[in-house]
Amino acid sequence: MKSKETQRPADAIPDHWVDLYLPATIQPYARLARLDRPIGTWLLFLPCVWGLLLADNQGALFPPLTSIALFAFGALVMRGAGCTFNDIIDRDIDAQVARTANRPLAAGHITQRQAIGFLVFQCGIGLIILVQFNPTTIKLGIASLLLVAIYPFMKRITWWPQLFLGLAFNWGALMGYASLDGRIEPAVIWLYVAGIFWTLGYDTIYAHQDREDDALVGVKSSARRLGEHTRLALYIFYGAMLVSMSVSGWLAQLPVLFWFGVAVVAGHLWRQIYLLDIHNPEICLLLFRRNRETGILVALSLLLAA
Repeated sequence: MKSKETQRPADAIPDHWVDLYLPATIQPYARLARLDRPIGTWLLFLPCVWGLLLADNQGALFPPLTSIALFAFGALVMRGAGCTFNDIIDRDIDAQVARTANRPLAAGHITQRQAIGFLVFQCGIGLIILVQFNPTTIKLGIASLLLVAIYPFMKRITWWPQLFLGLAFNWGALMGYASLDGRIEPAVIWLYVAGIFWTLGYDTIYAHQDREDDALVGVKSSARRLGEHTRLALYIFYGAMLVSMSVSGWLAQLPVLFWFGVAVVAGHLWRQIYLLDIHNPEICLLLFRRNRETGILVALSLLLAA
């Protein structure tokens, strides 16, 4: 039996509760669902909160705690399901990349059959959560499965898999809005677009950790495509995010406090770009994780406008 330290993926949080408290037989499944790396759950959940808060500003009641809880648990489960599916598809590639070589499937800690069973289990829980919402939200949730299904293959055929991740990861903004408003309005579509550009930025930063290994195994990414031009591209991506966010606020006729929040988000994103060193994987991981705060700041901007 390998030690917990050697089994833990390189970018996981040290001394996480997964390592400290879960039985050894359960730990590979927890790692497959990325429970030891909660940042992805935050990045999937926060756009749902954006949609809920924007719908609240469009005339609904303050987002019910039950809705927030359902989206939070749904984000946790479906992020795990998405990661499980991704690892099933990418298991051979992951084994050749230093950062991912110790993921449970790539390292042989669980079998492909066990991973598929775990994927079905997670999707079953996700379905139970989804049917608690109105018909529009249920339809959106089912539609999102197409984006989740195609994402793992994009790194094989396009330099911009980060774009497809953005399409999938920010779909919750539409679902959050529809869960309260029952329909999709232009304001939330622009908020969704803002999320897509946001993901293009933060996941390009994240992808720079694997740039050299990806080149060796032939995996494409925006980090490889942009290279030394990444800083300029981030100004464009994050600038487009702020413009889209502003259009959303303008369409929703949000008050002045929202625009103060946009300015704070802009300052936070500028600092990310300023601190970026694409040749330092530790800095790239740190800046990627700081996007939880970015998402929270966007949510607070919408909350201030209530």
